[in-house]
Amino acid sequence: MAHDDRPDPPAVYAALGDSISIDEYAGGPGQGGASLFARNRDDTFPHWHGRDLATRNPGLRYHLFAADGGTTETVLDHQLPRLERSGAAPTVATLTVGGNDLLGVYGDTPSARRVIGVVRRRVGQTLRRLRPLMRSPNAPIIVGTVYDPSDGTGDAGRVGLPPWPAVVDLLAALNTELASVAAEHAAHVADIHRHFLGHGLRRGNPAQTHPRPADPNLWYCNVIEPNAWGADGVRAAFWQALHS
Repeated sequence: MAHDDRPDPPAVYAALGDSISIDEYAGGPGQGGASLFARNRDDTFPHWHGRDLATRNPGLRYHLFAADGGTTETVLDHQLPRLERSGAAPTVATLTVGGNDLLGVYGDTPSARRVIGVVRRRVGQTLRRLRPLMRSPNAPIIVGTVYDPSDGTGDAGRVGLPPWPAVVDLLAALNTELASVAAEHAAHVADIHRHFLGHGLRRGNPAQTHPRPADPNLWYCNVIEPNAWGADGVRAAFWQALHS
């Protein structure tokens, strides 16, 4: 076979970050937001049939590096090195991170403001290391914003958390920094925060534990995790960012 006749290598999707991207809380393998972005579950979401990376790229290879409890530190110290060792050259990558960094200083507003600066710096480091690993200089990298289970109310007490009146403003500041650093590195922004508004405390109890609650407009479980319907929302945000 002549060199010019060699088939293109299969597309690769790498998902980095935290539990916004994983499968566990959505009901199991293949059901999380990143997994749906890779390959839709037509049995659950028939209206998304044909709108996934695998349909556009038959033979897609999907690497889920995101982990429960992931922070900017674990992305830099563990997930990126795993991607580097894998030898994969992503044609698409997603990153959902920052929420757990903020939760680590829950209730401490001065520390939270410092953490937001650290998140920005580390996400910038992540994007600088990730860009050379991509298959091409213009391959899309998508950075997700962080959602708010209180739906802007800040009423943490209703989901069993201590009060923190500043949390809504701090989330807004965090998301502003995520969008800003993404723009600096020519990354797309998936506005997960906006997609999730109205699907948390204003709809029901985000602390409920079922991956598929009867109300498909309640997108959370265990307070801060995306259930199956939330995973669909994450996927929708990724898809919109990819095509923006």
